[in-house]
Amino acid sequence: MILIKESWDDEDYFELINYIKSLKDIKYIGFQEKIIPGVKDLIGVRIPYLRKISKDISKGNWRDYLEISRDDYFEEIVLQGMVIGNMKVEFFELEGYIRKFVPKINNWSICDTFCSGLKQTKKYKENMFEFLKQYLYSKNPWEVRFSVVMMLEYFVDDDYIDEIFKYCNDIDSDEYYVKMAIAWLISVCFVKFEEKTMIYLISNELDNFTYNKALQKIIESNRVDKDTKDLIRSMKRKG
Repeated sequence: MILIKESWDDEDYFELINYIKSLKDIKYIGFQEKIIPGVKDLIGVRIPYLRKISKDISKGNWRDYLEISRDDYFEEIVLQGMVIGNMKVEFFELEGYIRKFVPKINNWSICDTFCSGLKQTKKYKENMFEFLKQYLYSKNPWEVRFSVVMMLEYFVDDDYIDEIFKYCNDIDSDEYYVKMAIAWLISVCFVKFEEKTMIYLISNELDNFTYNKALQKIIESNRVDKDTKDLIRSMKRKG
């Protein structure tokens, strides 16, 4: 199928969906259903295929594509996120597309794939960090996870580390995938800023589950030495 198009119409989009369906892997559907709880409307296409499709779409009229795209299948939403990640536009336009996309996030896979693709963040770090703050206290757990995963992907550095610790304390959510994202974020902070993160771990406002999961992820890291892992194990909270 020709994916680099000057314009998209309903017929083109129907052809795209049929093409995506032709790449279906039945075994992959079973794998996805195991690792993405509650996922629905899977076609069963591996991420590298979707990434290749997104790159071709992005070489043509991607605005037309996003205007006409639908959300019937998991892969359709993932593909939209990838195309947004390929954009080479000013932040004000990028922000608009992100804002429209975020409400479509309904599982960790769509969330994390989208975040990892938003490489433009490196160019617009200050703007993006301010933009992300609106999602940190959302009642939608996937919006919160989006902001946290974006922080661990792009903002664990000297400029933002202190604010990150503040937000880890402030986020109030009982949702598993929010807590796990915070734990993951803290483990990334530990690898890059061990001393600062150790101070934070000694004095923080995390609930016991999130705190212990953060320790677990630090222990699982290949970038932490054995003696440090032993120390981290000794810091586990009971209960």
